Amino acid sequence: MLYRTIALALLLTTPALAQPAAAPAASVAENPDVQAAERLFGAWLEGQIAYRGLPGVAVGVVQDQQLVWSRGFGFADIASKRPMTADTRFRIASNSKIFAAIAILQLRETGKLRLDDPVSKHLPWFTMKPAGPDDGPITIEQLLSHSSGLQREAGDHWSSFDFPSEAELKALMAGRQSAFPPQTRWKYSNLAFGIAGLVVEQVSGQRWADYVNANILKPLDMTASSIDRLDPGLATPYANRTPDGTRRVHPFVDAKGMAAATGVTSNVNDLAKFISAWFRRAPKAGGNNVLSAGSWREALRVRSVDEDWESGSGLGFDIERFKGKTYAGHGGGYPGNTTMTMAQIDDKVGVIVLTNTTDSNPGDIANQLMATVGDAVAKAAKPKATSWDPAWARFAGLYRGNYSDGITQIVLLNKQLVVISGNARSTEVREKLEPLGEGRFRLMAPTGGGPIGEIVYFEEKDGKVTRMYAGDGWSERVNNY
Repeated sequence: MLYRTIALALLLTTPALAQPAAAPAASVAENPDVQAAERLFGAWLEGQIAYRGLPGVAVGVVQDQQLVWSRGFGFADIASKRPMTADTRFRIASNSKIFAAIAILQLRETGKLRLDDPVSKHLPWFTMKPAGPDDGPITIEQLLSHSSGLQREAGDHWSSFDFPSEAELKALMAGRQSAFPPQTRWKYSNLAFGIAGLVVEQVSGQRWADYVNANILKPLDMTASSIDRLDPGLATPYANRTPDGTRRVHPFVDAKGMAAATGVTSNVNDLAKFISAWFRRAPKAGGNNVLSAGSWREALRVRSVDEDWESGSGLGFDIERFKGKTYAGHGGGYPGNTTMTMAQIDDKVGVIVLTNTTDSNPGDIANQLMATVGDAVAKAAKPKATSWDPAWARFAGLYRGNYSDGITQIVLLNKQLVVISGNARSTEVREKLEPLGEGRFRLMAPTGGGPIGEIVYFEEKDGKVTRMYAGDGWSERVNNY
């Protein structure tokens, strides 16, 4: 079962043709600050394993299309002293939900379904008592964004380890009642994703595992990944440490009809390929695409939020805002395995944490991995900004708009031009002119008001700046208020 710990709203980005090239992956891995961060994180995690008695942890850090660093700590099996490695396989549990969302979006791209389709359009047996008398139908999008109002589970499978078959899941629905009307609030539901997997089967005409293998795992070359298969490369799954220091070994558990919610097996190396796919936004951008750029943006857009408005869900993705940055990914918990994938989409940096016990708190480990190695990788890979041209200082000054006669000021800071309204209530500067070269800039700010993300350039006559063009509008250069 998932214990939510993270996980986007995409910020405006400069088109690829306007950005300098990022540092090559080899130089990122060899960067002294990155290597120092690896040692720092490694020292911290070794202490966690020793003092908390954790069996083992496998981690990885992805930068765009490359796995920059991976390492295994501790043991995949304590009794045999089998070491943990990046090849060790785990039940990744609720990370499986991202695969379910991808499958639905693939079928949408081929015109076989719509996100706003009622689930009952494809599964006529999907009938249960609504929470209220006039709730309206549950849609496919609501299944994927935890806004369907469905109950969390499909039975006692987290206690009995006996997950329902597809036939049992189908029979269950007639006796169920939704906890909330759809689109009322964020409510996590494994049951909803089990149903989403059955939609994929019905629409595609393939078994869930066969569909995912053919349309996601194979295109991404995830050769070590599988669905509900007893794999000899799996880490031994351990329960919580008891007061006497021992840990019970869990059995292999088949997710059966709930496979779309929690059934995928994978490892660090394969999940690195998976995370790299989240960053691809163009054909041939370093590997096969399983979704179009538009579908990725839809998956990573917040659809429903928790009541505190600090976290929520896209389509299959958990999304969280932390210290001014947005992170997407998912956590997962399965008998003897707890896992986390997490990415900062704008920096194109992701982390993977896979553990073979239920008390490891992988979200905390992922946060530390992102704050150390992930942060160092993001800085090492950051494209070099366009060199500052001292001649751009001539654009600083006052500009009057014809719409309201209001004044906009372009202020020269230290090698940076910023925009501030003449009647601004404070000196806090939020809008910046990011240089693109040849006297052209992009207006950037945290919010999307005005011509944010659009081109700014200046008109000059007889050696003097006369106008500023921002998007489709312009204002005249003036000497005073």
